[in-house]
Parts: sequence; C-alpha cells; structure tokens
Amino acid sequence: MGLELYLDLLSQPCRALYIFARSNNIPFEFKQVELMKGQHKTEEFQKVNMLMKVPAMRDGSFTLAESIAILLYMVRKFKTPDHWYPSDLQKRARVDEYLSWQHISIRGKGSKLFLMKLLLPLLTGQPLPPEKLEGATEELNAVLKQFEETFLQDKPFIAGSEISLADLVALVELMQPVGSGYDLFEERPKLAAWRRRVEEAVGKQLFQEAHEGILNAKNLTVDMIAPEMLEQFKQHLLKQVTQL
Repeated sequence: MGLELYLDLLSQPCRALYIFARSNNIPFEFKQVELMKGQHKTEEFQKVNMLMKVPAMRDGSFTLAESIAILLYMVRKFKTPDHWYPSDLQKRARVDEYLSWQHISIRGKGSKLFLMKLLLPLLTGQPLPPEKLEGATEELNAVLKQFEETFLQDKPFIAGSEISLADLVALVELMQPVGSGYDLFEERPKLAAWRRRVEEAVGKQLFQEAHEGILNAKNLTVDMIAPEMLEQFKQHLLKQVTQL
C-alpha cells in the first residue's frame, strides 16, 4: 500500500498538500473526503484520523493528521528540493516562523471572512449585517498588512529567493476569501506579484486545478450539504459572528 492522502480541495491545507505532492511528483492515492457530506465523521475515516478532520495521510500502516506535519513528513521521506524546507538554519527558521504565526492570523481571519461572506448567508438565507462583514474584512486587512511588512518585505518569497512551504501554505489560505468574492490582491501590487511568483513556481495549471472548487464556491447550494451537517455548520458560524 502506497501513500494515501485524504483530502477535500475546498479546504486550504488540503490544497497545500495536493499541490506540494503533485508539483514534486510524489506518488499518492487521492482519497476524496467531502466535508459538506460529513464524510469526515464516518467510522471508516476515524480509522485514519480520530480527530475527524482533513487532511489526513496513511502510509502503509502509519497514519498522520495535521497538514504541516504531513508536509514535513513528505519533505523528509521523498527528499524534495532543499528550497521547500531549507537546510540552512536561518532560512528554515524563517519558514518555521511563518508556519507558527499563520494559524490564528492569515488562516483565522481569511477563513472567517469566507464563512461570513459566503457560507453563513447560504445556511441562514440572510445576508450578514454590513457592520459584521466590515469587521471581518478589517481584521483580515490588518493581518495582510503584517504579512507584507513582516514576512514578505521586499523579498521574492518569504524565506528569500526561492519558494518554500511557507509561501505555498500562505497562498492557499489567501485564496479562501477570494473564493467568497473578496479579491484581496486587487489593490496590493506587492502581494499580487508574489502570488504570480508562487503560481509559476508550482505550475499555473496545477494551481488553477487545485482551486477550481473554491473559486466556484458561490455555486454551492444547501442541497449539497448533508442534513446532519447543516445545523452544525450554522451554529459554528453564528458563534463566529458573535465574536466580531
């Protein structure tokens, strides 16, 4: 049994794994786990990941959860090019620094805007109050400013002159709010230029393929969501709104 990746490409970390594996010619079996249908809650999937989240990996009898752990596993097992996770101590530290920061910043704020702007109105049948949407947008804009000034600066990529795991993880997260209709690159030329470099480094066609689903997320309808997941999603999102 070879490497198996359990993914839903609506998920940002899943897209990172998919793009990384494909761009590095890592052989794997794509195991589709549809979050909207609750397939991550099944007894069968719990045998792969007891946390009931995607992404997940199985390599023979070994299973692993959490996207960063899986990325690093693939880097080491398949000895991918050094630029992805540099052997140079300080460059690697820059990658680690970003990966440590991004969870509650870029990921947290980008995901919140996507959920508030697109998914909550779908589930409730009501648009988000303008002041709530404005609050979520301001939060994202604040971390985008931090990202540009602290992590990207005037470098081609986060760790220097070549793409690393940090860039890939960052860009798939930033595409999530784009999928909700908020083009955060439009008035940020530095960020837009960096995006083009990342896409070119992994292959534009592959990048577009991985993002086809999220960029068509506006076509989601309630009947695509399993009934048992509807209320769970709704309560989670309403809780997010109260925190704004």
